[in-house]
Amino acid sequence: MVKIIGKMKTRGYLLLIVLLGQSFQSLLAGDLTEAAYNPYPTQFPDHIILSWKDDPTSTQSVTWRTDTSIHEAFAEIAPADASPYFIYTANRIEAETEYLTLDQYNANYHSVTFTGLQPGSLYVYRVGSRERWSEWFQFRMADKQPLPFKFLYLGDGQEGLLSLCSRAIRAAFSAAPDARFIVHGGDLVDHARAYRDWNEWFAAAGWINACIPIVPLIGNHEYYDGNWEELFLTPLWRPQFTLPENGIKELPETNYYFDFQGVRLLILNSNLEIEKQAEWLEKVLQSNLNGWTIVAFHHTIYAGTNNRDHKEIRDAWNPLFIKYKVDIILSGHDHVYARGNSPEEKAPHSPDETGPVYVVSVSGPKQYNLNKDRWMDRAAENTQLYQIIGIDHNTLDYKAYTVTGEIYDAFQIVKNSNGYKTFIDLQPQNFPERTFKNTLTAPK
Repeated sequence: MVKIIGKMKTRGYLLLIVLLGQSFQSLLAGDLTEAAYNPYPTQFPDHIILSWKDDPTSTQSVTWRTDTSIHEAFAEIAPADASPYFIYTANRIEAETEYLTLDQYNANYHSVTFTGLQPGSLYVYRVGSRERWSEWFQFRMADKQPLPFKFLYLGDGQEGLLSLCSRAIRAAFSAAPDARFIVHGGDLVDHARAYRDWNEWFAAAGWINACIPIVPLIGNHEYYDGNWEELFLTPLWRPQFTLPENGIKELPETNYYFDFQGVRLLILNSNLEIEKQAEWLEKVLQSNLNGWTIVAFHHTIYAGTNNRDHKEIRDAWNPLFIKYKVDIILSGHDHVYARGNSPEEKAPHSPDETGPVYVVSVSGPKQYNLNKDRWMDRAAENTQLYQIIGIDHNTLDYKAYTVTGEIYDAFQIVKNSNGYKTFIDLQPQNFPERTFKNTLTAPK
């Protein structure tokens, strides 16, 4: 129920609205999804998403959805040109098609991996069937040289995906339209098997997913089970994402890595097979010839909120992060913002010039309160954020923004020719921590 109880005149009339008799969660679960977006597939391609299955300098993967009447699907690609006549020279590639049935939901998922592409080049592509096609989208290939670039990081979305999380995705893209990929920190949705949740996730980003490669992490909410005793990966994960399969065989397309212009990005699955991934992790870190190393996984090494401590993950993985001088650890799960790089010392402290920087963030509206065990140097609660991370030869530049555009946190890591790192804290001066208590229940 909405009741208007007053108005003020400040550069026009502002309505003061009081929402009575509704919880925050009930507001998120309103009529928006059903009214604004049909969750069922049609003959026209949708849920179009770029990702990588192989080398980003020579390949690009794309996945999309149709209803089950489309058995034969294609992607077309050409070098991008200012002239529209590239359409006459586009190369057509037949897609692999996978049928998915889930409860009352049926769809065909199609995927193509373009190969033999030129590093650093701009391409244009579309997907569809013989009679129904998407619009043309553009993407740029990774370069073989360690040229400067930036990427985006978004922590948990999970709830209010179309109504509220969308503003984080769109604000991030608006702030860095030249970002080369987007890392999503797990718990992309709330309910693993709910195709309506996944439909909202795709709708929230829209055409952005079709233009910038997406790097998704697996969260605990991408699994379902009987009281968390045995985990089952959502049947929607692998059909709708085309990802590398260079991780351990037990966790296909949820544990992987790729190299991009001087950076090795490792994606871990923090739900299962922690020890086996530790063995894989050491091998991939040991063989790394890139100048920078970033690791991303859903759960936290150091918790940002109460009643959470992932000791098994910390004991198995963190010694390797320290040993191999990983630069940044990106996580989510705790629904707060926290950043620090010598957590064992507890803040405040002198920055460890060689240790990893641990980042916990959240992009969606589900928020928890910060814990009192303050290992972090910068923290926020009840705040939606996004991160822009830039690599320019010997400098890593990190900035965290609120969804309303304020820079909330910033630092740089600078490496000399011997790989020694200097940490420079650039967080805005006189900008207090955001500590606004919320009314959500304890984490689960």
